Amino acid sequence: MQEELILRNISKNYAGVQALKNVSIRFRAGEVHALIGENGAGKSTLIKVISGVVQPTEGEIEIFGETVRDMTPLKAIHKGIAVVHQEMIQFEGMTVADNVCMEESVQKEGLINREAIYRRTRELLGQFETNINPSDLVGSLSMANRQIVEIAKALNLNARVVIFDEPTASITVQEQKDLFKLIKNLKAKGITVLYISHRLEELAEICDRVSVMRDGEYRGTMEMAQTSVAQMINLMVGRELGNLYIEKQPYEPEVVLRAEHLSGNGVKNVSFELHRGEILGFAGLVGAGRTELMHVIYGAARMESGKLYLYGKETQIRDPADAIRKGIGMIPEDRKSQGVFLDKPIAWNITLASMKKFRHFLFVDRKKEREEAEKYQKSLRIKAASLESNPSTLSGGNQQKVVLAKTLSADPDIIIFDEPTRGVDVGARNEIYQLMVDLTQQGKSILMVSSDMSELIGMSENIVVLHEGELTGKLSKEEFRQNRILELASGIE
Repeated sequence: MQEELILRNISKNYAGVQALKNVSIRFRAGEVHALIGENGAGKSTLIKVISGVVQPTEGEIEIFGETVRDMTPLKAIHKGIAVVHQEMIQFEGMTVADNVCMEESVQKEGLINREAIYRRTRELLGQFETNINPSDLVGSLSMANRQIVEIAKALNLNARVVIFDEPTASITVQEQKDLFKLIKNLKAKGITVLYISHRLEELAEICDRVSVMRDGEYRGTMEMAQTSVAQMINLMVGRELGNLYIEKQPYEPEVVLRAEHLSGNGVKNVSFELHRGEILGFAGLVGAGRTELMHVIYGAARMESGKLYLYGKETQIRDPADAIRKGIGMIPEDRKSQGVFLDKPIAWNITLASMKKFRHFLFVDRKKEREEAEKYQKSLRIKAASLESNPSTLSGGNQQKVVLAKTLSADPDIIIFDEPTRGVDVGARNEIYQLMVDLTQQGKSILMVSSDMSELIGMSENIVVLHEGELTGKLSKEEFRQNRILELASGIE
């Protein structure tokens, strides 16, 4: 089979840190090729090299028989390489047609030919099972439909290699099925698909081969039909992980948080109880109101009606600072915009929520502050060149650990984990699960929002299910069934 993309001896150094070491991989025409590895393994850097965002220190790329040593983003586009990013770069206030045909040169007397770009966008969207209109604003679309817009944009640029970076991280089970149809459609057209995902269980359904990276090095390529999840994990992490989900002791009967008929921020009449040492899961489809509910509890959104009780006493939480004072911490879903300050040092981020521990009147004990940051860097195994580095230099999993460290440094009794392992590799997921269990063993309680069904079932002791802002069911461990959770999440009685 013809090889359309060949990487030869690619290395990349960043200020003394070697992100890639002599990586050589061959990608065939018309195949779906998975690229996996722990956070920090070098996957993102490799994709940036392929797409021309960064220049390799050594090595070369061969694309369609032509050797390229000075790839740039514009050159990559012209060579037929497109990237569908996990955090898509789109103009939300513009139409689908404007986004798809951003590079289009269809003009009439020096002006953009609106009729031509709408017609072209309609042709591209017609290849997919979708009801998207060229005139729709991108900001009004679901995450899955926004991915379709990105694919249409790639096809408009005549892409022959399409790279998907964590495409299923923010979509529902049904949307995942639709995405897989789209990818199979691309494959049928002879387009090469590079597929990056931390959800190893989904690879067998969509991928032909899988290449593994670890510590910036290429570790091998396997035929998907001849490998297993256990083999992939072993090659990725270099160690046996055993059971991904950690068994824990039963929670205590004491109710630490009780919500009664809570409404606000799009949520209506939701009631539940959280016990000491419990992991309480929240299930629902995208837009069900799970994150919105957490924002009400955390004081980031206004509670319109209902009551909230902490340790049996009714309380009002005015804002997130008030929540932290009352022992409630939150690890948000969107770590980059809500969890960390990307342009501030890692140490500063870690101690931000617990600064009162180091402040004496107008002075800050920098030594104690530094010791606190070093303690969490060590205990959470945050991989960084220095605590003075910015989180923007870290992998997704290590950014998540910085958010964890910041929240834990404030020593909350109740912790909200909103999508705790989104974009996190299997090794880091195992560490986060172990941390969650350890926290409950210390008497802390956890509210966990997750779109990962296996994570919900594997980690929760009870599950609250929401649909369109309303509670549709509460399930105990004995009642956990994937079909039942999906029925409740879809509003089926």
